[in-house]
Amino acid sequence: MPGGRRNPFSITTIVDAVEHAKSNAHDVAQVAKTLAQAKGGWIPFVDIEIQFIGASGLPRLDVVGSCDPYFVANIDEKISFVSAVKADTLAPVWNELWRVKNVPAVADLRVQLLDKDDGAPHDDYIGKFKTSIAKGAKEVEIEGPLLRKARGTFWLKIESRPSTDEDPSKFPYLFDGPIRYSRHHSPTVGHLTNLNEARLYATWKMYLRGIPVFFGDNFQGWNRSYKSAQSIFQGPASIAVRSGIQAGHRMLYARKTTNQFGVIEAAADLIELMCGGASRPGALHNPQFEHRIKPAVYTYVISADDDSFRFSETGAAFFVDFASKHALHSNCAERVRYSGEFHPRPKGGWENFSDNIQDNEVDWEFVFDNNSGTYAPDKTLLSNLRALLEHNFPGLGSMPTIMAIQSSRGAGRPVGSTRRSIAG
Repeated sequence: MPGGRRNPFSITTIVDAVEHAKSNAHDVAQVAKTLAQAKGGWIPFVDIEIQFIGASGLPRLDVVGSCDPYFVANIDEKISFVSAVKADTLAPVWNELWRVKNVPAVADLRVQLLDKDDGAPHDDYIGKFKTSIAKGAKEVEIEGPLLRKARGTFWLKIESRPSTDEDPSKFPYLFDGPIRYSRHHSPTVGHLTNLNEARLYATWKMYLRGIPVFFGDNFQGWNRSYKSAQSIFQGPASIAVRSGIQAGHRMLYARKTTNQFGVIEAAADLIELMCGGASRPGALHNPQFEHRIKPAVYTYVISADDDSFRFSETGAAFFVDFASKHALHSNCAERVRYSGEFHPRPKGGWENFSDNIQDNEVDWEFVFDNNSGTYAPDKTLLSNLRALLEHNFPGLGSMPTIMAIQSSRGAGRPVGSTRRSIAG
């Protein structure tokens, strides 16, 4: 107010003070601590939306071609974001959004840029930068590894508002969308599974909103009564077993320039992922079904490491040499949020379905279960799983219905091997 006093503990004042301190001191943590103590230990929380616009002036690191850049961002090393890979460009444009709730107003955003090298053990390092989460458009210089030599410029925009949660400290750094997915193709895995060598094998990784809200402190540890799990996590021979499974995981989920990236914005986007496209099993033999819902069973885990939803078609010959499908997806994590299998089907089952009926004329439902011997998830949490999925896909409405039941294995597996002549 003109002529009035400025609130010394407003969000703007605190952020401005920290920004000033960053340009004049090395110990920003101490500055934040002092401000918190002055306010009785309270630092405001904000909900932010970051738009990663793009970069320019990146160095040419590849002998052939220019650069295949992507970036990894994190906020206070509590939550991270990995971008899509942009092929053969020194001026990538991402325009990717990242929404995070309940972030301390004094938090820092750190971004590291890398050059994807398909087939190499490590990606080339381009540079990094750090900035505050204060709102506004930002043009930031990318610092290289040698004497902090500039390696281009990065543009981003941050929107910020006070947290809307009643107690933002209960779920800090909470991912709030958009729901991004990546589809990973591995021809090598296609060979190992003894399936059609001409097609690509695919796995999906999807980031869902609000997993800590719905699952709280619930995690599912490995099943100590399950022999296959014991061979992975227990005994001197388990190191070799885990090593083989983790090598398989790296093949399945390797980030490559050929990966597909997208955002789930509506029910139609989720349904499209379930279609038998060109990179799906059987598509070469059944091109008429490329844009139809594919009857198949999927193996899934919700990771405890990054709260990602990972899945792939189960398949009768799915990695027969590995001790556990779920451990393969979890990268041999000792615990997960949840795991099991799921499949799409016409509401009520496939019995009354005909290929003459168009998919958009059918009410679809997704049937999830807790069928995982490796982690043996608590069946009482199936209701939590259902609530989580309905929270993330509210637009499903009368189109697909998300169901969470204890056992769906028998309902979906026979259909996957008979309907539309597509192998399950």
